[in-house]
Amino acid sequence: MTQASLFGPAQAGKGQQVCRFRPGFEAWQPAARRLLAQGIAPQDVWWQPDSQAPVDDDAPAPPAPRVPRVFLDMARAASCHSQPDRWALLYSLLWRLTHGERHLMQLGGDAQIVRLTAYVKAVRRDVHKMKAFVRFRAVTENDGQTRYVAWFEPAHFIVEYAAGFFSRRFSNMRWSILTPLGCAHWEGADAGGLWFSAPVDRGAAPDGDALEDAWQVYYRSIFNPARVKVRAMQSEMPRKYWKNLPEARLIPQLLREADRRVSTMQARPASEERLHCGPRPDSPGETLARATASAGDALSALALRAQACRGCPLWEPATQTVFGEGPARARIMLVGEQPGDQEDLAGRPFVGPAGELLDRALAAAGLDRGQLYVTNAVKHFKFEPRGKRRIHAKPSARDIAACRPWVEAELRAVDPAIVVCLGLSAGLAMLDRPLTLNRSRGQWIEQDARQYLLTAHPAYLLRLPDRRRRQVEYDRFVSELALAAQAA
Repeated sequence: MTQASLFGPAQAGKGQQVCRFRPGFEAWQPAARRLLAQGIAPQDVWWQPDSQAPVDDDAPAPPAPRVPRVFLDMARAASCHSQPDRWALLYSLLWRLTHGERHLMQLGGDAQIVRLTAYVKAVRRDVHKMKAFVRFRAVTENDGQTRYVAWFEPAHFIVEYAAGFFSRRFSNMRWSILTPLGCAHWEGADAGGLWFSAPVDRGAAPDGDALEDAWQVYYRSIFNPARVKVRAMQSEMPRKYWKNLPEARLIPQLLREADRRVSTMQARPASEERLHCGPRPDSPGETLARATASAGDALSALALRAQACRGCPLWEPATQTVFGEGPARARIMLVGEQPGDQEDLAGRPFVGPAGELLDRALAAAGLDRGQLYVTNAVKHFKFEPRGKRRIHAKPSARDIAACRPWVEAELRAVDPAIVVCLGLSAGLAMLDRPLTLNRSRGQWIEQDARQYLLTAHPAYLLRLPDRRRRQVEYDRFVSELALAAQAA
């Protein structure tokens, strides 16, 4: 028995235990677990992959050792490498992980980790090339059905490792990928699914089909002679794959013609330039101007113009402008502070948790939200990123001042008799006077022949930790909204 080894000579030494197993990670795993449970060190094992090795399904499964998930993922990939010492390398790393070197996978300079990483990179690159350069040809089988057959020459034993991608990507057709290192076949999810067979030679695969000419015409049409970088192209599409790619037959000719085609394009007068894909689309600004001009009412036109507002830096991180909504001549206008996370995503005010609480309070106060105009003093979501979350940040006086023209325009367009300010920021934005929430809450304030009522913001109620106090504040909030209902 000969095999390259990490330990000593090129064949099993005296005292070494020979471990015969079916080639593949799934067969190596239980064998490695049994040896690990018996306490057999790596230097005392001679790994001998053998496709004729017996399958001992009835043997009791030893307990799975606790190892990092990253080791399992890398080991599964490295097991596909063509180097015969991969099994000894994986067992040696497994032994070290379970015998005091728990942080082994973090040691990037360790010799065995370096070798494992190199094997994994080589296998994953080979898988990437397989996904990129498999070309199916249509073949009519004896039963009259069509099967799509491809030939590929991998550098490593990746057929089973990569086959799942093709079964998901081409799940609605019957196909076979033939290689000199094994073959994969897909019959459909309801007809046997994925199965594998022995290696074949190139003669078993078709060479061309009825659609190959159309594929070459397509490739020629998308080839850009002005952006040819031969080294970069050969790095991504090495020459060893060209013989099995239908488009590769065109590459030498296209490269020879590239300089001439570029010169022809440069010499063409500007007057001859024209679009080949239809009329040029309008710019975003032109589209917005046309939509604004055709808006049915003043509020719709305002909302469209606000989408292009750049009056403060808040528009850059925000998803979109959140404008007000409601009847054009509502008797009551509700003004909040600013949109939150869910409002920013939906593009509508008060649709998140605070909006749900507001809807419940409005119903308890006898108000129909559909009859109210609801908006915010600030039109963009101000937040601080924390990991994947966006945490609400209080708008500054500058933010409020930048958005004030929009709120004033809404006020003129709706012309409500009553404005309910939800929170102190909304009150400061709407009223030209110093305010405190404790002193002014629940009191009527007249300004410009219009009645204003200051109350709490629903989000404030949600933040109260004490349930009893939250109920008290909620009842007060409902009673203040009822004042607006009675006055209207």
